[in-house]
Amino acid sequence: MNLSSNSPASREIVYEEVLPHAPEIVWKTLTDGTLIEQWLMPNDFQPIVGRQFTFRTKPVGGWDGVVHCEVLEVEPYARLVYSWKGGTDNNATYGSRLDSLVTWTLTPVEGGTRLRLVHSGFRSPQNDFAFEAMNGGWARVLHRISAVASGIRADV
Repeated sequence: MNLSSNSPASREIVYEEVLPHAPEIVWKTLTDGTLIEQWLMPNDFQPIVGRQFTFRTKPVGGWDGVVHCEVLEVEPYARLVYSWKGGTDNNATYGSRLDSLVTWTLTPVEGGTRLRLVHSGFRSPQNDFAFEAMNGGWARVLHRISAVASGIRADV
């Protein structure tokens, strides 16, 4: 379910979905670098506060395709927050400079886990293209997270 909100200065992407998996399984899917690569992109993630890591995607224009991140909060099975910085000032649309925050919240519910994603800090108008592209992209990611989680054994 898309709950995105907008204001003149900053916009955020918000998705919330109930996944038919225990919080421990969803957490593992969100914090294991090998699993993250299956639903998002290559990375060197580790769930350690202060850990800097990268995501890698296709370079565009003057942007090298590297998203620079730092783990800001880790509350096992409940909350994960990291910065998301990438792009360059030389790209006016896709690949424009983005300094944002990704927050994952897991809540146990009957039959699984409510997973809430908030990707905040999109500045308008410079990040409008990234906002539109990533808004649809995150919806697909949530479905892939559930699919990856389906392949994890319950005794993680």
